[in-house]
Amino acid sequence: MSDDEALAAKLASDLDAHFEQLVRTFQDRLYGFAWRLTGSKQDAEESTQDAFVRAYRALGGYSTEQRRTLLLKAWLYRITLNVVRNRVRRPKLSLVSVDGEITDRLAAPHAEQPEAISESAERHRELERLLAELPQRYGTAVVLRHVQGLSYAEAAEVLGQPVGTTKSDVHRGLRLLRDALERQPLLAGRR
Repeated sequence: MSDDEALAAKLASDLDAHFEQLVRTFQDRLYGFAWRLTGSKQDAEESTQDAFVRAYRALGGYSTEQRRTLLLKAWLYRITLNVVRNRVRRPKLSLVSVDGEITDRLAAPHAEQPEAISESAERHRELERLLAELPQRYGTAVVLRHVQGLSYAEAAEVLGQPVGTTKSDVHRGLRLLRDALERQPLLAGRR
């Protein structure tokens, strides 16, 4: 029995007693996924929280057998994807972070050389920008498969499409990303 299956069985036996374990198990992964899709820490936090609220409500309405057989990882990623998509459709206020950048810089290990930290951060930002510029269909598939580490079957479940379509979307997304990287002088020489 996998960890997800064991957790699903626990949720089937007592949702309230084991829901916190579900949150602890998946919160970082879902936050990372939402952050990659939104590009905003605040939106990612809110989307992740909203996804867990929706998951709890849905689980409360499921039968014991439905909870026991639920494919938790794919199900939670799908909820998170839907929450993010709904948030994108809503108008939002612009908020400016006062200390986010300062905090991020302070969190870097002191042992690393400042130049290496700067170059790495610049490459990371550029890769994130290029990934965000991919058509949503391909970008989401690439993030699910290669950033979040879901299998093709799990990513297909999240996206609600056949595995072959997901493989094709990932392949096309990676090809578009590679093409964009080759046009970037900063990144082309460092791959």
